[in-house]
Amino acid sequence: MRWGPEPLAGGGTRFSIWAPGVDTLTLEIEGADPLPMTREADGWFAADTDAGPGAHYRFRLPDGTAVPDPASRGQAGDVHGCSVVTDPAAYEWRETGWRGRPWTDAVIQEVHVGVLGGYAGVIDRLDAIAATGFTAIELMPLAATGGMRNWGYDGVLPYAANAAYGSPEELKALVDAAHARGLMVLLDVVYNHFGPDGNYLPAYAPNLFKPDVHTPWGGAIDFAREPVARFFIDNALYWLGEMGFDGLRLDAVHAVGDNAFLDRLADEVRTAFPDRHVHLVLENEHNDPDRLAGSYDAQWNDDFHNVLHVLLTGETHGYYRDFAEAPEEKLARCLSEGFIYQGQGSPNQKGKPRGASSGHLSPIRFVSFLQNHDQIGNRAMGERLTRLTDPARLRAATALLLLCPQIPLTFMGDEVGSEAPFLFFTDFHDELADAVRNGRRGEFAGHPGFGDADAREAIPDPNARTTFEASRPLPGPDAVAWEALYRGLLTIRRERIVPLLADAMAIGAEVIGDRAVRARWRLGEAVLTLAINLGDAPVAATGEGERLFALGEVGDTLPPASFAAWLA
Repeated sequence: MRWGPEPLAGGGTRFSIWAPGVDTLTLEIEGADPLPMTREADGWFAADTDAGPGAHYRFRLPDGTAVPDPASRGQAGDVHGCSVVTDPAAYEWRETGWRGRPWTDAVIQEVHVGVLGGYAGVIDRLDAIAATGFTAIELMPLAATGGMRNWGYDGVLPYAANAAYGSPEELKALVDAAHARGLMVLLDVVYNHFGPDGNYLPAYAPNLFKPDVHTPWGGAIDFAREPVARFFIDNALYWLGEMGFDGLRLDAVHAVGDNAFLDRLADEVRTAFPDRHVHLVLENEHNDPDRLAGSYDAQWNDDFHNVLHVLLTGETHGYYRDFAEAPEEKLARCLSEGFIYQGQGSPNQKGKPRGASSGHLSPIRFVSFLQNHDQIGNRAMGERLTRLTDPARLRAATALLLLCPQIPLTFMGDEVGSEAPFLFFTDFHDELADAVRNGRRGEFAGHPGFGDADAREAIPDPNARTTFEASRPLPGPDAVAWEALYRGLLTIRRERIVPLLADAMAIGAEVIGDRAVRARWRLGEAVLTLAINLGDAPVAATGEGERLFALGEVGDTLPPASFAAWLA
């Protein structure tokens, strides 16, 4: 890989960095004299040294500023400290025969490594996760950020996993331990922006950004430049190759704004790992189906969450306005066609069209969820659905999620009915801490219940350690019942539905009453029927064949807060 430290065949390390904005650059290794780096073509600098694994180093700019390696594989502290040379061969893999699992197997639990106690804390939970029926964990971003507490979306060193969670070898041990239990490990990566604290790139590589284009989080990245594209593509290859991950979820690619880059990244990943099940998943507010017919496995389907949130809670403010009218019709469309918005005007976006036709795609191209880090943590008080709706309706929606042919994703703690919040937390200081705190509280000024300043003052300070500590997913009071529900549903999914998913296609869906929908899919030669009633009155609903599962007193009708599944 061109970026970052590379072991030399005869010992030592070559350091490389793209710094087209400066004429000179000095490599500083602790315990050694400063070494002027050689300027090469196209803005590259390089230096061959005797330094080996464990060496601490940084780069000194002409103005005297010391900066970490943007492709650092490890940091001695946070993003303002020295980078550390790591040994790619230091960890001895145990599960050497692991080749991953097919995408049809995927049942994903999203987790934040920090609140679970670092890599060791996640390892302690793997047995329970696997026993419940999950087949994959998805780690929120690991890229090093300013401070020791962060969701991960403020990363500025995409190759360096946050040192607060453990060493690179301990991360590999987590991946290895998951594989030993049959669990895939996916990683959320952020290729659309760099965070606000510790981003030194503009000082020596301003060409990495487009001067006239900005994202909500800062300057837009110029992927058309080869060194820039190489930085991110090699990052994907690094996590999947050296670190052993089974897949990546690319955050907010609508802010990447370069489909040619996305296609190239996917093609290089497929070429690099032809003998493994490696999965690539997108998040894209634009509901763009084009990548899903090619090298990407699936896309997070916010529409699924949004319409079910309206049906479960009655909330219609903010972006939920797009799902307030006839939500049962929108749910039917989601189950039969994937995206709800396929070019229609979005009320929340002042009528601007959103999305494109997706009904031709297999349901496994959509990752569905009732909640995730965004949908919980972007609430002012971080409430989960266990605090926002009644348990019977939430159980029915959970059954729909877990038995639907779309790929299900849950958030850590869902399977034990956690009522603990998941709050937005950071570890910034001084002016940046004030800006984040005030900005966080200000963004809720138009939300119900937060119209006055006193109410907004009650929103937890993202930088307070108590905010981080409160976000640990403790089991809820009905944890045993929730876990039994999850185990039962995921057993049915594994034994009866997953073997048929490769040929899954929707037949159609229909509204059968107020907040009630029935949907059907062809799974090879079989037909799966799911029916849910989140309304207040019974509705007529039957299905073909064997009844796989039911919640509530289901006969020829579905009572309120009920669900049923049939397979013929």
